[in-house]
Amino acid sequence: MAEVTVRNVKKRYGNVQVMHGVSVDIEDGQFVVLVGPSGCGKSTLLRMIAGLEPISDGEISIGGRVVNNVMPKDRDIAMVFQSYALYPHKTVGENMGFALKIKGTPRAEIDAKVAKAAAILDLGHLLDRYPKQLSGGQRQRVAMGRAIVRDPAVFLFDEPLSNLDAKLRVAMRVEIKELHQRLKTTIVYVTHDQIEAMTMADKIVVMRDGRVEQIGAPLDLYDNPSNTFVAGFIGSPSMNFIKGKLSTIDGRTVVRADGGALLPIEGVQAEEGRPVVYGIRPEHIDIGPGGLAARVSVLEPTGSETQIFARLGDDPIDAVVKDRFDARPGDEISLLIPPRRAHLFDGASGARI
Repeated sequence: MAEVTVRNVKKRYGNVQVMHGVSVDIEDGQFVVLVGPSGCGKSTLLRMIAGLEPISDGEISIGGRVVNNVMPKDRDIAMVFQSYALYPHKTVGENMGFALKIKGTPRAEIDAKVAKAAAILDLGHLLDRYPKQLSGGQRQRVAMGRAIVRDPAVFLFDEPLSNLDAKLRVAMRVEIKELHQRLKTTIVYVTHDQIEAMTMADKIVVMRDGRVEQIGAPLDLYDNPSNTFVAGFIGSPSMNFIKGKLSTIDGRTVVRADGGALLPIEGVQAEEGRPVVYGIRPEHIDIGPGGLAARVSVLEPTGSETQIFARLGDDPIDAVVKDRFDARPGDEISLLIPPRRAHLFDGASGARI
């Protein structure tokens, strides 16, 4: 079994507390992504699971065994770093088998495991090359192969795609996901890129300032964010947020935006005058007659879709439409906002209503 349990873990550097009682349950074989902005504590948490950072309080267990005081080499984990961390003077094959060599594993067994990992990652033809002769993507695959040959209970990935260009990142996302489906091993993966989190994870842990904001399946977080932070972090482009107050007009509840617009909402009882934040995702807005009047600021066509930056009264708003759309700055357009797609958050706390 390779479940990982993090229970009320805290981390202090002197008098400064950076982790505030984090708890996460990771099931055997699950692909869990820790995501959040820089400085949120996700890499610190990963390093504590690995044993590279001591915890100040709480408990971490791997496979049912508490590992608080267990050395990293004895935790049955393998870590893939952002910087690849390959030995430049060793060949690909030597890099992949080095950890086994240090353990005293017989040469024949090392060669067999390296060959198997190389076949999985399409590295067989590169085993005699040195890291300087490889592309960034190939180096990352070697780093992954080095982890695979150890046959760990848990893989830990620390922003492994950060150094790759956009096209290669997409390809490597697919490779890592396929690797997980093939090996069925527990993976804990750290990234600040919510697209990586959404496309790769079975479960996402959203972190901020050393705390867990929300845990759930990718689409659960997308559809039902617990607060404005999660709503704004998950999804690309980011959700629109418009401040306003609840109001009742002709028997129906609306949000009267501070900028003047009347925004439709469903499933909410009006508490007249309550300050709220109205959220709507750009991809849920359409263009058509009978909508809310807005003025175009900027258009960004990408071929398959068009992102529209506009102003709804005094409030900025973004929309993404699938069809090609032509307008000039200053043109008036009509935005169709489906009430059932809108999200409502408390104006003071940011918590979902």
